[in-house]
Formats: sequence, C-alpha cells, structure tokens
Amino acid sequence: IFLERKLKCMAKVEITENKKLGENLFYIQSSLSEMFNHADCMVKTTVLGDRAKLIINCPEYYFDIINAEISDKIAEVITISYKYDMFNKQLKLGGLSKEEREILLVSLIAADLEEDKKFCFEKLKGNTNVAIDGMVNFRLKPLIKKWQEIIEYMPTCFFPSQLKQFIEYLIENRKRRVYIDNGKIFDGHYRRLKKHTLINYDKLNVIREVILSNCGEIEINGSIPQTDEVYLKEYYGDRIIFSTGYFN
Repeated sequence: IFLERKLKCMAKVEITENKKLGENLFYIQSSLSEMFNHADCMVKTTVLGDRAKLIINCPEYYFDIINAEISDKIAEVITISYKYDMFNKQLKLGGLSKEEREILLVSLIAADLEEDKKFCFEKLKGNTNVAIDGMVNFRLKPLIKKWQEIIEYMPTCFFPSQLKQFIEYLIENRKRRVYIDNGKIFDGHYRRLKKHTLINYDKLNVIREVILSNCGEIEINGSIPQTDEVYLKEYYGDRIIFSTGYFN
C-alpha cells in the first residue's frame, strides 16, 4: 500500500531499446545513478521479448530536472553509439592503422557532438516515453541524412598526418580541461566521463574519451596505458600537463 501511494506521487519516464543494444540503457542508468539516488528515484530495468526497458519513477518536484538529464543522456546514446555504428559500417578508409581508424571515427563524432546532441535534445524535450531506436528511425531523419552526407564526402584514403591535422583543428580553440587520474577521466567538476563505453571497442579508452570530451587541455596524474600515452602526446602535445603523480 505504501509503495502504491508513493508511486502515485511520482512521475514516470520509460525508455526502451532493442535488447541487443541494452548497454545503452545501462549507460543512461549508470551515468545518472548519483542524481537518481539523491532525488529518491525508483529505477527498474526489464526485458520482454526483444525489448529492454528502463523505468524511472521520480518525485514530481524533481521531474523537470531529471527528465532533462535523461534526455541529455539519450541524446549522447544516439549521437555517439548510433553514429559510430553507422560510420563504422559504411566508411571505407585506407591509409590508417586499425587504431588510427578508431581515433578518426571518434573524432568525426566529436566534431559535431554538441550540435548533434542539441538537435536530438529538442526532439526529445518533454517526452516521457522514448523508444531510442524508434527515435532514430522516424524522428531524426534529418540528422541521419547529415551523417550520410559526411560519409559520402569522406575520401577513400586518409593518412596519419591528415588525422593529426584534423584533431588539431578540432581542439584549436578549446579551453575546457579534463583530468586523467590513473586512466579514469573526469571533467572540470570531477565528474567521471564514460562516453567511450557507448562504443563497442575495448582499446584506446583514454584517448577516445579525451577526444569525445572536446577538451583543449589535459592534466594527467598516475599511469595510463602506453598506447594511449603515445597518441595523447602525438595529438595534444604541449596541451598536456603532467602532475607530480605521473612520474611516481
């Protein structure tokens, strides 16, 4: 009875996704877990047939804030996970190693990330029942068309020097700083950044997260994987600050 009364005083958001892409829902849940706990939300995940569902019940007092944050994370899922999948399948590139190709794909995502997210957010605003794959297939056709045009514009051969120039162009006027602490990346408010987990690739976690953060400066404390270190120095150079802990 108490639970029923409590639910009546709460607003509900439901997010569904293809079961094969259930990790997208986990990203939303884990990214906002601290906020959900603080607002005394009730969070549940279910799987029925080929659909996975994330249900968030939150006090009406916090609803506008929480729904906006949920929409922001759904927008990240679409503009990172879905965009990566599309680019990875359709871009045929020669001239780069497998690692460099992954870095290029992430850089192409980062180049328009804020703009793409804003477009998605506007389409999501006020929506409390979202099928992520349905949004992509039916309400975001202009965005998909834009991505398709980028793919068609890309050359069939892309060299490491061009990749470096492209990343330098992306970060040229960036002022934001991120912090790397023993391989974990944090923003200026020391919130953990985990956008790279939206991409099904298990290497280069540090450099990919840094690129997705659209930062202009990096402060490193503690150790990071050697391959990530090589690429960070290659692309960010004197924008890197090594704290004393890096040399321990």
